[in-house]
Amino acid sequence: MPDDNFHFEISLSVLNHLGRKLYRNFITVLGEAISNSWDAEARNVWITINGENSSFVIKDDGNGMTVADFQSKFLKVGYSKRRDGIFTTGSGRPYIGAKGIGKLALLSCADKISVFSKTRDTEYIGGVINNSGLDEAIKDDILPSQYSLEGLDFTVVGDLMAGHEHGTIIHFANTKAHIQNSIAHLRKLIAMTFRFSVIDENFTIHVNGDPVTVGDLKDLSRNTQFCWAINNYTDSYVEGFHGQAAEPIPLITALNVRGFLATVVLPRHLKIAGTNERATVDLFVNGRLREKNIIRHIPTQRIPESYLYGQLHFDGMDTSGHDPFTSSRESILDDDENFRSLLDYLKSTAIPHILVEWDKLRLACDQDGDGENTTHVSKKERAAKSLYSEAKTDYRPDTKKSDTSNLNGDQVDTWLDELAPDAEFNISAYVDCFLSENLVRKYIISEDVDLSEPSKNEIQQWRERQKKRMDRANISFPIRQNDHDLGFLDMDHMAKCIEGTGAGSGNQVSLVKDAVSYKPVRNVVGHTGLLTDTAKRHLSVTFDNIKARIRKLLA
Repeated sequence: MPDDNFHFEISLSVLNHLGRKLYRNFITVLGEAISNSWDAEARNVWITINGENSSFVIKDDGNGMTVADFQSKFLKVGYSKRRDGIFTTGSGRPYIGAKGIGKLALLSCADKISVFSKTRDTEYIGGVINNSGLDEAIKDDILPSQYSLEGLDFTVVGDLMAGHEHGTIIHFANTKAHIQNSIAHLRKLIAMTFRFSVIDENFTIHVNGDPVTVGDLKDLSRNTQFCWAINNYTDSYVEGFHGQAAEPIPLITALNVRGFLATVVLPRHLKIAGTNERATVDLFVNGRLREKNIIRHIPTQRIPESYLYGQLHFDGMDTSGHDPFTSSRESILDDDENFRSLLDYLKSTAIPHILVEWDKLRLACDQDGDGENTTHVSKKERAAKSLYSEAKTDYRPDTKKSDTSNLNGDQVDTWLDELAPDAEFNISAYVDCFLSENLVRKYIISEDVDLSEPSKNEIQQWRERQKKRMDRANISFPIRQNDHDLGFLDMDHMAKCIEGTGAGSGNQVSLVKDAVSYKPVRNVVGHTGLLTDTAKRHLSVTFDNIKARIRKLLA
């Protein structure tokens, strides 16, 4: 067979698939340019937005490129800095770039991209990529070697060259609808996306002249309520939390991951004002965002998820000879072993633990927690706690008004906190009492049960007492919904009417016995008294028996 020297040919249309149509997120596009600056040993990146003429510039003080570098590295699709087995820069920074296609993201956000670059020993070199010209070249199906970049127009970056000894300047003209957010909002998105820009003292991102710092996330920070630190993680952002989040709760795992998970006071606090973005639980590798909202892979559909955000740092994912990232650099390959291990840890350990802890912490702060969590608080107890939390606000002193009493707000708050456990128990107990006794009344009426003579005497005595009290109070209107005799009887009398005088003898289960047993404690609850722990246990057990008996009657 003759040797025809077959070889690959690449169409320029590949630039559409790997660049202009692959990247949808402006922050991701910025990420590719900033990552190149990081890999080029830059200490600063300056982003300048000009909304009036729809342009922006990304400038760095990195090593810059020679003519050879620009042609054989920057313009060579697929060129990787790691191909020679080198995975760090000269200063020891881990290379972020891997595939050599990220730079094509720059083609997706402007009509014309001008690249100016210089080293310490060279003048500016570079060229202009005009997307309209590139479209024509693709349409005509010319070879990449036949398509030449346009020459540089130095007027577009005139002032930016002053004092620029080395590095790269990229000018984007006629930008698309990527930079509509205000500068303040863009700064927040950058601060959330590029951890190393707000944490690493040797790398700073500037937007329109001002450095991006943790201060750009102050709205999110001050509304952070609780924080969990994975493997003793801390940074200047975590250290800046206020209030309850000032003391991160440790989470220890054998997995080689660090970071934090945190919750905000209200779900709306995760929204980045002026944008369509929300703070989420994000995965970073070597300081760069690699997977946004990682818990979307393991949704629990539980309320706490809408309060949760954080950063997970798993640098071990980017190891020599292993590339776990998708071509768009916006996510991790699903079959990556490290990624699956991280998801398993979050699903089986971290998230379930936080769901329980968050609920306890919220309830301790008199705030709504996870209503579906019944492992440590029943739904009835949770409802009583919520009702008391709402009611007690009516008794707090109004600090806006002059305080003429001898009491201060702190003292009243202390009393309200001391009453909380008893109030929550009594609220729940009263509901049990109300329901059980009124259901028995309805049962007696429905079944036409005869009232005993002692019960009739009890009714007469209570009617006379009520009349005297109403006369004394000068009340002439009716205070009961109906005037039925049963409204004047409590559980022990009604139980005797149902079971008769002989019911409940010997070992027979008896509503009468339970009604008599619970009456003294029930009366304390009805008169807003405080019960001992023993009395609470007694009332709870007795109520369980009464409710079981009533369910049987109603069946």
